[in-house]
Amino acid sequence: QVQLVESGGGLVQAGGSLRLSCAASGRAFSNYAMGWFRRAPGKEREFVASINWSGSSTAYADSVKGRFTISRDNAKNTVYLQMDSLKPEDTAVYYCAARPTRDTADYWGQGTQVTVSS
Repeated sequence: QVQLVESGGGLVQAGGSLRLSCAASGRAFSNYAMGWFRRAPGKEREFVASINWSGSSTAYADSVKGRFTISRDNAKNTVYLQMDSLKPEDTAVYYCAARPTRDTADYWGQGTQVTVSS
């Protein structure tokens, strides 16, 4: 079992940056791939980024490629999402996930709100 707690969301102007953090409990964290998803108002949940267990491989949605960076620190049981050059369309609730695929995951955090003003 893995419990995930996100932090770092907030309100930012377009062009600004935020860094989300996801603290995980459980000894198996370093064995798990991790990911971030988001759900914008009135839209389906969508994949944002993922990272393999060691941090050597990452994947991104086309909409965030070149602007967002996923990373992890296995010693701290934490995964990060650095979001730069934010756009109003990035406004969403962002969810940390463990053992993700492109569509879903085995474990979810409670979500953190990111709002980008124009």
